[in-house]
Amino acid sequence: MIWYTALVLAVAGERVAELVVALRNARWSLARGGTEAGRGHYPAMVALHTALLAGCLAEVWLAGRPFLPVLGWTMLAVVVAAQALRWWCIRTLGRQWNTRVIVVPGLPLVAGGPYRWVRHPNYVAVVAEGLALPLVHGAWVTAAVFTALNAALMVVRIRCEEAALATMTAQVRT
Repeated sequence: MIWYTALVLAVAGERVAELVVALRNARWSLARGGTEAGRGHYPAMVALHTALLAGCLAEVWLAGRPFLPVLGWTMLAVVVAAQALRWWCIRTLGRQWNTRVIVVPGLPLVAGGPYRWVRHPNYVAVVAEGLALPLVHGAWVTAAVFTALNAALMVVRIRCEEAALATMTAQVRT
């Protein structure tokens, strides 16, 4: 359980690094006339992702979930792949990447990197990680609850982002 705790804490550290990048990018975007959409759902998203990390640790430590090697190692590989995909998205979007939905007038829609194949690859990473991270150490309740709540949140988030991207595309056309 100690190494699993270290893994979850490492993912938490990675989240802090994401927030540092997001804050820097938000300042850059807002300085260039960017507008934010979806402020209403953002606190719920932060709370859900924080609860994922806390739930992973709580379920493993309090319920004594066992490490099942075949499942655990497979899910660890999925977690690592999800992190790689997330940072590929961050690198591809550059200054346009954010944990918030901020649209900068006049910037083109990014169509390179993983965005060549998937409209929202960062959300693929979120779904994969949200399912896999708890299952690395058998925290199936956390995996199930996060996945269900995240699915509902992703409906709201993707609709918000699509609407914001539509205004971005309309601005570029005119």
